[in-house]
Amino acid sequence: MALERSMGLGNLIFYGTGTILGAGIFVVVGEVVGEAGVLAPVAYMVAALVAFTTAMSFAELGARIPDAGGPMEYADSAFGREWLADATGWMMIVANLVSAATITTGFVSYLNSFVDVPGWMATVGLIVAITAVALAGMKQSAWFMTVTTVIGIATLLFVLWATKDNLVAAPGKILSGDGLGAGAATGILAGAFLAVYSFIGFGDMSQTAEEVKDVERTLPRAMIVSLIIVFVFYIAISLALVGGDNTDAIAGAEAPLVEAATQKGWPAMPVAIASLFVIVNGSLAQIVAASRMMFDMARDDRSVMPEKMEKVSDKTNTPVLATLACGAVVLALALFFPLKTLASGTSLAILLVFVVSNAALWKLKKESQPDNVPNVWSIVPVLGFVFCVLAVVGQVALWVLGIGGGGGH
Repeated sequence: MALERSMGLGNLIFYGTGTILGAGIFVVVGEVVGEAGVLAPVAYMVAALVAFTTAMSFAELGARIPDAGGPMEYADSAFGREWLADATGWMMIVANLVSAATITTGFVSYLNSFVDVPGWMATVGLIVAITAVALAGMKQSAWFMTVTTVIGIATLLFVLWATKDNLVAAPGKILSGDGLGAGAATGILAGAFLAVYSFIGFGDMSQTAEEVKDVERTLPRAMIVSLIIVFVFYIAISLALVGGDNTDAIAGAEAPLVEAATQKGWPAMPVAIASLFVIVNGSLAQIVAASRMMFDMARDDRSVMPEKMEKVSDKTNTPVLATLACGAVVLALALFFPLKTLASGTSLAILLVFVVSNAALWKLKKESQPDNVPNVWSIVPVLGFVFCVLAVVGQVALWVLGIGGGGGH
């Protein structure tokens, strides 16, 4: 069974930008501020260091091995160990589904900032709607995300304009040593681990490889452009949030960007409604990515994935049963687990996948270098591997010490 190549460069850039922004700025930024305080922009910079090196590895890997299995196939091609490939595939599925649940939780928080709807009802309605979009096909999903990403970017630009005084004041607050107490390093580390979650959408982009036109050129370019766009927004928004007088309210807010706008005298509803559009992107992209991984595992007869998961609709070219299964799991997670626990769990799973993927590229580059794919410097996967290992060790240490990763909304 094969998927249809229907996505071009523009569609993929909006797809990637939408999923990364929806998860990071609108949902998790308040948690990052809660951990790192005024140093939240520094936490995002540390997270970006981890993300960018690994994203460069993924840019070459996606072009080398344009397969819906993404990291699972990278591990298989490099090491030839079925157990490692299967473990990587399952970690990706877990990361995608938990991430979708995280974003769904954030959606409900923003919705409740201007209308009183029972959380379970909003959660069920959202999951049913985005699962239906995912079932309609990749081309339809990509166009939906293009429209909603444009709305989301416009919303972020408005928030930056509304909080422009904060944006100007933030560098001074950071350089003055405000918040640079004995626990500053721990706060940055805990914030950075959550912030890593904000960048993981490039991994989802790699799983669209079988549905991208001219994948060897399009996929790497789209990854790099998307990451540059979101990095600029992450730094700008985090500066605007910590530059105000009440960062505690931002950290404790269910909808941090709505809180930032209302602190400046703007009504909550317009920002909240516009935010909902791009938040939906992230959850949709995670369900699409997880269903593609299930499809690929079933197609390749891997692990315990039922064969029926490889069935593709003749009308929509989507793996129907895999998509429905993903929607059901996301619904259960979103109903029963808190946001910060979900985000931390996603980060740990995806970092382990990144460790394997960086090691895979290093090994593949030692064996050969195809002419028709990007040729990143050999030091890039090494740095990506080291940064990701350090991030995993750091988070485990924080958990052992009881700092970060628990509680939350």
